Amino acid sequence: MKRLWNDEDLVAHFTLLPQDRQLLQNKTEATRLGFAVMLKCFQQEGRFPARHEIPFAVIRHIADQIELHPELFVHYPTQGRTAEYHRAQIREALGFRPSTEADSEAILRWMDTHILPQERDPETLTEIFYTRCRALRLEPPAPKRLSRWIQSALRLHEETFCSTVLQRLSPAMRSALEALLRPPTDEEMSLDASEEDIEEPEADAISGQAWLYRLKAGPGEMTVKTVLKEIAKLQRLRALELPAGLFTTVPPKILQRYRQRVNAEEARDVRRHPEALRLTLLAVWCHLRIQEITDGLLDLLNEMVHTIDTRAERKVQREMVKDFKRVVGKNALLFQIARASLQAPEGKVREVVYPIADEQTLKDLVAEWEASANYDRQVQQSLRNSYSHHYRRMVPHILEALSFHSNNALHRPVLEALELLKQHIERKSRYFPLKTRVLIKDVVKPSDRNAVVEIDAKGRERVHRIPYEVCVLKALREKLRCREIWTEGAARFRKPDDDLPANFEAERTVHYQALALPEDGEEFLARTQRELTQELQALDKAMPKNPAVKFLEREKGRLCLTPLAALPDPPHLDALKAEVNRRWPLTSLLDMLKETDLRVGFTEAFKSPTPWEKLDRETLQRRLLLCLYGLGTNAGIKSMCAGEHGESYKDLLYVHRRYITNDHLRNAITQVVNAILRVRHPDIWGEGTTACASDSKQFGSWDQNLMTEWHIRYRGPGVMIYWHVEKKSACIYSQLKRCSSSEVASMIQGLLRHNTEMNVAKNYVDTHGQSEVAFAFCSLLGFELLPRLKGLHRQKLARPESGKPEDYPHLQPVLAKPIDWELIRRQYDEMVKYATALRLGTTDAETILRRFTRNNVQHPTYKALAEWGRARKTIFLCRYLRSEALRREIQQGLNVVENWNSANSFILYGKGGELASNSPEDQERTMLCLHLLQNSMAYINTLMLQQILAEPEWRNRLQAEDRRALTPLFYLHVHPYGWFDLDLTKRLPLELPMAA
Repeated sequence: MKRLWNDEDLVAHFTLLPQDRQLLQNKTEATRLGFAVMLKCFQQEGRFPARHEIPFAVIRHIADQIELHPELFVHYPTQGRTAEYHRAQIREALGFRPSTEADSEAILRWMDTHILPQERDPETLTEIFYTRCRALRLEPPAPKRLSRWIQSALRLHEETFCSTVLQRLSPAMRSALEALLRPPTDEEMSLDASEEDIEEPEADAISGQAWLYRLKAGPGEMTVKTVLKEIAKLQRLRALELPAGLFTTVPPKILQRYRQRVNAEEARDVRRHPEALRLTLLAVWCHLRIQEITDGLLDLLNEMVHTIDTRAERKVQREMVKDFKRVVGKNALLFQIARASLQAPEGKVREVVYPIADEQTLKDLVAEWEASANYDRQVQQSLRNSYSHHYRRMVPHILEALSFHSNNALHRPVLEALELLKQHIERKSRYFPLKTRVLIKDVVKPSDRNAVVEIDAKGRERVHRIPYEVCVLKALREKLRCREIWTEGAARFRKPDDDLPANFEAERTVHYQALALPEDGEEFLARTQRELTQELQALDKAMPKNPAVKFLEREKGRLCLTPLAALPDPPHLDALKAEVNRRWPLTSLLDMLKETDLRVGFTEAFKSPTPWEKLDRETLQRRLLLCLYGLGTNAGIKSMCAGEHGESYKDLLYVHRRYITNDHLRNAITQVVNAILRVRHPDIWGEGTTACASDSKQFGSWDQNLMTEWHIRYRGPGVMIYWHVEKKSACIYSQLKRCSSSEVASMIQGLLRHNTEMNVAKNYVDTHGQSEVAFAFCSLLGFELLPRLKGLHRQKLARPESGKPEDYPHLQPVLAKPIDWELIRRQYDEMVKYATALRLGTTDAETILRRFTRNNVQHPTYKALAEWGRARKTIFLCRYLRSEALRREIQQGLNVVENWNSANSFILYGKGGELASNSPEDQERTMLCLHLLQNSMAYINTLMLQQILAEPEWRNRLQAEDRRALTPLFYLHVHPYGWFDLDLTKRLPLELPMAA
């Protein structure tokens, strides 16, 4: 049952109606309250919840209506004759009846046809079963019986699914899949292209592995050897020739469950499964691995094009810097030469100029000017040499392995140019043949044309082959990044139409209602036009009375905003933290994690991917906590073996491999966040908040992978972790991302996928987390985006329509062109379709938002989103400039996420805080364990603070400033490093040195 209810929801769902009160007649005290609670809960849930499921806020709200104390509910019997009589009375009044076994079987058959093909999670299926029972006016069966039935239905559906897959696999395919479970023979080793250039220790380490696990390794850094290895893996998997469309109708999350099961088991364990299940597991694994390798090859291609371009520029710039250092004080020197020349225009150079600058200095000046004048030519020459002598070796293999397509005829020139490259890839000549049709327009940028096209002595245009290849690859990279060109067999770079909901037109009304948007575009636009006009008028009216906002006279249109004044320091917060440290000194971080689990039970989220578990739950709980602590602190699993718990490194590795997946970690984090939200006392922390802040932080990481990138601001390689933290320091979502990837996409992904009980209505971000497209999508999805803008002086306010200067006289310096409402009207349906794709999660936010970047400015939906975003951003700016309270609210929200970032290094202390892995999956697992540990610390600190503040002495000391700054994210009393024992009577088992 939902745990968090605001006052509005309580009134809407748990208010006793006149017909409800009639049922309360002849009932008193605890019986009256208990009956009322069960009645309203049954109306809401369609079932009778257990006592511990009912939130106290619901009990208190109902108790207040019938003037009883909520504590009386503990005396109401939920079992026995009285409870059964009350339940029968409630069922009769609401028109329900107990479900029979035949009813349950009918519902399970319905689920097998309509639900199980798309959903396999037992908890979700249980909720769907309850919803179906409610629609049929049936009281569902007992939870334990229902759980057994659902598990049985899942098993039968899986057997049917696996049999269907097996029937579609030919005998040759089955043999090829079975071969993946054995190590390669010596003959296969000698023929395997992926073994080329592998260093001997690495080859020895993998020589005994089955083919399946040799194909599992991800790509390393961007090198020719890496590309050839990945292509060899792809060819090996494609040689299986799995049937086309084998898993087209199966949702990705179900396929990922099968994949995790293969990853968690040894090859010998996979062999023990029945044939249908075994081959289905292998087929799913290979299907997903083909997509991953294809995406990885495209990432490598994009990285290669970017690398040769940037390295060529850096190389030329380094050489130019050397030249620039030869002549110091050029401006002063040239001024002196000019003045001397004017004073003696008839004099000789040696007599007038050389006393100021000798001959060598003048030569250096000329060399420096020539170097800067020929910058573009030198960059092109460096790029050509780098590509032709090294990187070009991988291009033929990539073009042969991948198939590129486009749904837009405007991008056909790039595809035709790729075909031309394939035809002439083996040629050694400098130019393309004269009779060859070489496309220049829409392929070669005007700035690169001089390097590609040359006019020979006869006046004919000759196209340089190598520069043209580089230009084609640059154009391909741009089109791939904005999804205008897609690749067959990929996941992230797949056909863009597959990202959109297939049933949008058929269920158009349902999708609009889910987003709370009108189907009529006119109504949608009229509402925003009125809001925009009102906000501009309000800001214009407030400008003369707003000393914090002004326009600088020296720079036309430059907006200036006075910084916020500092708030007074909280007077008693330091004393409160000191009291926590006095009562719980040197609290072990591991004990905090353990106590959180004992209270919340988040380790129940870690389940074996197989139907059976041999470990007893207590042993598994202990090993899970040790593994989670070792990963979250970055100390490592091996370090956790140094203790008196009796667990070996081998046992911990087994639990790590089999139980700790990223999905399980996210479920555990969700449980802890929900526990934090439930345990808070409103009189201390205030009512439940609907606001969170999001920001990213850079973490160092190993660089032999495609996730790690150089960060120009932090001056080092690493990855970014993007956090979503609510206003009282509970982090609801985290994401691992590249340094160059979109923070806007990460922001939207977290708002949609956090899965906690928090109802997020608004989100604070910094400048990097906002854009016009971000404002557009957040508005369509029902979120309020509240950024802190760094370049405020560059912002403009959009007009609702063309008007006269007297319309907004005080805003004229910052008014921009009016909104193109007609464009938004034409693209309204498409905008809602993309917003629906984000809501449903048909693909991740970054994949969708990649289509709407400046590289794809001609896309009509992008233009409409940009116009809609301008309107929403103008509305926000008007409020932001007018309201100091809003500016302070945003600042305080972002301070919370900065405080969260500062605690990361305290917990992730191992290995210098560096993510010591080249696997993005392992890096994300470390991030999630850190997230879990930090939330657990916040949960225990919340309980500690509430225990102290329950005492009148401390509760009465807190002032408004203390409550404003109160946070559970502090660690003065926390000891994260373990215990240190020193026994001078014990010696290491070393031999004594021999006497001299």
